[in-house]
Amino acid sequence: MKYVDEYREEASARKMAGLINKTVKNPWTVMEICGGQTHTLLRSGIDQMLPELVTLVHGPGCPVCVTPLEMIDRAIAIAQRPGTIFVSFGDMMRVPGSRMDLLSVKARGGDVRMVYSPLDAVKMAAEHPDREVVFFAVGFETTAPANATAVYEAKRLGLSNFSILCSHVLVPPAMEAILSSPDNRVQGFLAAGHVCTVMGYREYEPIAEKYRIPVVVTGFEPLDLLHGLQMALTALEEGRHGVENQYTRSVTRDGNLPAQKILAEVFEVCDRPWRGIGVIPKSGYRLREEYAAFDASRRFDVEGITAEEPKVCIAGAILQGLKKPGECPAFGRECTPEHPLGAPMVSSEGACSAYYQYRRS
Repeated sequence: MKYVDEYREEASARKMAGLINKTVKNPWTVMEICGGQTHTLLRSGIDQMLPELVTLVHGPGCPVCVTPLEMIDRAIAIAQRPGTIFVSFGDMMRVPGSRMDLLSVKARGGDVRMVYSPLDAVKMAAEHPDREVVFFAVGFETTAPANATAVYEAKRLGLSNFSILCSHVLVPPAMEAILSSPDNRVQGFLAAGHVCTVMGYREYEPIAEKYRIPVVVTGFEPLDLLHGLQMALTALEEGRHGVENQYTRSVTRDGNLPAQKILAEVFEVCDRPWRGIGVIPKSGYRLREEYAAFDASRRFDVEGITAEEPKVCIAGAILQGLKKPGECPAFGRECTPEHPLGAPMVSSEGACSAYYQYRRS
């Protein structure tokens, strides 16, 4: 546990928090992009160790949370079809659609299965040539290379019964959408280390320059986040902007080039709707035309399915850092982990889930 415990050591954390308190002289608002980082910040009490001048807001980096309601409804429509095996990571199973979730489909007899790798779904398709196997391809640049590899492998094997329901989204366009909003309050970002492990951080540099903000790539342990906050807040106090890399043990400027190669082979950039936010231009992946045969939306003709978000749910405002979960009138009342109105309450990376577990009072 050495390489985990050393990033959770209490004395070092308190020392770093003390350094932050000495550094900060002005009010600042910093957004951590990743939902996993949100949970670490609240679970570890880091948000309560910071000076009152520092406001943390929580970004749209929870892939489950930003998957639009209509995409969940499309997944459910496919999963209900006879002769179909619908495959997903576990975090999508309880995300509510308009009327039910994927676990409800399973409870009613649908063949819905959870896997840890999209290649497991490819294996299922090879083992069940008489069944349609559909994998729910959700996530940021972190999970996209594995999903691209699954499609590439299915094509290589000639599997005509495999397809993916693609709902991949990209971080930099979401950052631009937040920063360009007239309601924006974010002055600095903590960027997600796992995304940057794949993509590097070159594409953040033009954003930092255009909006003159600091962007610090961080990991996910308490000391990672405290160090990242110290770097971002020091830059803000000194009037500096640009990209810095706290997560040097995993991230380089250029990222994982083989992973980027398979992404470019299988996917192309497209406009993508985000739950509670709307369409962000060039913010997602879709299959290239050469791989269109593996597009479940086309194969099952579900592209016409649309849905409206519950009006009481303020997930969009929370995902843009405009509000916090406690400001939602439904938080902890109509909306709980047992009966969620929106994905941020049920996702293991959702801000509403984090506040429900660690800051409900």
